[in-house]
Amino acid sequence: MEKVKAKILRELAVSNKTIWELLEKINCPLKDFVAALKELHEKGLMAVDEGGFYLTEKGKSEVNPKNLDFKGGLCPTCHGKRFIPNGKFREVLEEFRRITANRPSPTLEFFQGYMLEQDVIARVALMHDYGDLDGKSIVLIGDDDLLSIALAITGLASRITVLDIDERLGSFIKNFNNDYGFNVEYVRYNVADPLPRELHGVFDVFSSEPLETLSGLRAFITRGVTCLKENGVGYFGLTLYEASLKKWLTVQKLLARMNCVVTDIIQGFSTYPMDYGTANYETFVHSLGFKVGRNPGINWYKSALFRFEALGKARLPLDADKKLKIKSIDPYEDLTHPMLHHEILEKLNARRTEIL
Repeated sequence: MEKVKAKILRELAVSNKTIWELLEKINCPLKDFVAALKELHEKGLMAVDEGGFYLTEKGKSEVNPKNLDFKGGLCPTCHGKRFIPNGKFREVLEEFRRITANRPSPTLEFFQGYMLEQDVIARVALMHDYGDLDGKSIVLIGDDDLLSIALAITGLASRITVLDIDERLGSFIKNFNNDYGFNVEYVRYNVADPLPRELHGVFDVFSSEPLETLSGLRAFITRGVTCLKENGVGYFGLTLYEASLKKWLTVQKLLARMNCVVTDIIQGFSTYPMDYGTANYETFVHSLGFKVGRNPGINWYKSALFRFEALGKARLPLDADKKLKIKSIDPYEDLTHPMLHHEILEKLNARRTEIL
């Protein structure tokens, strides 16, 4: 947590910031962010008013002024993604935005949310650059982002199959097929259940935005790898906000055991709004004990994009074809689900009291 406190101090040394601006700048587990913010405030290093958080004189003394002379930043064009929707992809983005304007709203029942439209197309562009799109069969395990529709608009994939538990998405995809003459397959599927046998080892590529509990990550990734042919390719997102580095290590070990190698990890590739009206994942900030104004539209929640390749035939776990027990929420690392954040904050406060 010392690294998180140092980052907060450095950001506030540059200028006062609202909690939304701090969240956008500091990519770390949310539980660590909250604990660091409270500790800095309790130690008198930081204060807060209607304008946001700012350093006290005591806090300013903790920052090396020479450190502030060195500044870096993300590319203002691609924002660190390396890919932007140029050429034909711009047309795909415009069409994608138009088609998905009336998409089903996210629901708390499935812990749903979807990334910004331009980030969906950026993923398609990355897949294309790697040769993972043209003539490829692609399976999506969960498709809140409607990546299937973006892929279909390009007309390049040979097969697109969506496995998702939400039948509203299935209906939306079926209507899309009818209206535009596409053939995106939809299969109602609960990732806890064994994968249909006819889907084993028949796809070139899989993509997913998995649940970030350990059981959820294992289930989504294992099911995806089960779908792949020899030398298949996978894409998935993973945050630091709700997946600690211990989870990242567990994921990397899982991939290695399955004979898969990570080729890319691109931080901040996918950005998610957090308040969809029907599902608001920002309510936790109003229980922190600080003055917090309404989010003015800062999309702070970002996910890293993983790409991996199977080296030959994947080695599947022994339980890969069995029913799995999956937890959708991690009570120790999740703060965004509104049904749990009050209880989680109580645990954080109790834990911090024990430490002090």
